[in-house]
Amino acid sequence: MVKIAPSILSADFANLERDLHAIERAGADMAHVDVMDGVFVPNITIGIPVVASIRRVTSLPLDVHLMITQPHRYVERFAGAGADYITVHYESETDENISRSIELIHRCNAKAGLSIKPETPAAAVLPWLSELDLVLVMTVEPGFGGQHLIEAELDKVRALRGEISRRRLSVELEVDGGVNARTAGSCALAGADILVAGSAVFGSDDMAGAISALRCQTPITG
Repeated sequence: MVKIAPSILSADFANLERDLHAIERAGADMAHVDVMDGVFVPNITIGIPVVASIRRVTSLPLDVHLMITQPHRYVERFAGAGADYITVHYESETDENISRSIELIHRCNAKAGLSIKPETPAAAVLPWLSELDLVLVMTVEPGFGGQHLIEAELDKVRALRGEISRRRLSVELEVDGGVNARTAGSCALAGADILVAGSAVFGSDDMAGAISALRCQTPITG
């Protein structure tokens, strides 16, 4: 069964502790934390102090997605703040620094992820696949919530699932962007293990029902 990681980007930041407790009660598997620097993506969100504050008030694993330039400079500090997963972007680093980031994340006893944007082919992550705990496929352009899933990006999920299976690796596949009750089934059928959802969860009056719907929807047809 897929894991559901509500993105706190869609939470009420004035009541973040309340909303974190709400998704815990609703059955979320982890909390997805989008960190944006206004350079790698055209938006600014939160940083290390907020991650540390979140860590103190939730027992959920923190799935920290670094949409920032040169993330190798910060991964140790995010790990120290309490991140359980730390995902860096392929497009934000040199190959050398991607390897460095993965090594640093593991040295900090966190799980290492590598993310790709829609413009980047699935093959870009293959040199590091055996070193990773997570691959995050962006099914929208990163930087803003509320976008529609680009269905063609699920081909990358299928390709990566095939390669992970072929190599017999224990790498989790995560999908982020436009995930809702209508699209979740197709994401899972393509091979996703973790679905990131923002407004589909935090915008619902019934978070438990919304999370259950994300787990149980059938694929898109037609």
